[in-house]
Amino acid sequence: MAPTDSHQTVEATVRRVPRYGVFMGIGVVVGIIAAGILTWAGSFEPSQALDVVYPPGQVFGFLLLWTVPIGIALGGVVALILERVARRHDRVVRVDHETVVDD
Repeated sequence: MAPTDSHQTVEATVRRVPRYGVFMGIGVVVGIIAAGILTWAGSFEPSQALDVVYPPGQVFGFLLLWTVPIGIALGGVVALILERVARRHDRVVRVDHETVVDD
């Protein structure tokens, strides 16, 4: 038997969409760098309230709890803004839609 096919021309919208995971991953890296800079710039003198000295590793870990989620959120917002900007440049193209069925 011969294969049957159907052929039609349809319109499709082509647009560029940013990859959210990449932007959020970049946000994680920026958050880690920010925590490192803040840890390096901080002073490790005894606390006036508790008279305790926090080690740099503990300060870095605590700062990661704040800077990484903020970096993820900022990366997501940047991706959303880029998607809105890219939406203005949508194109409508004609494509050939072909279905081949082999019995």
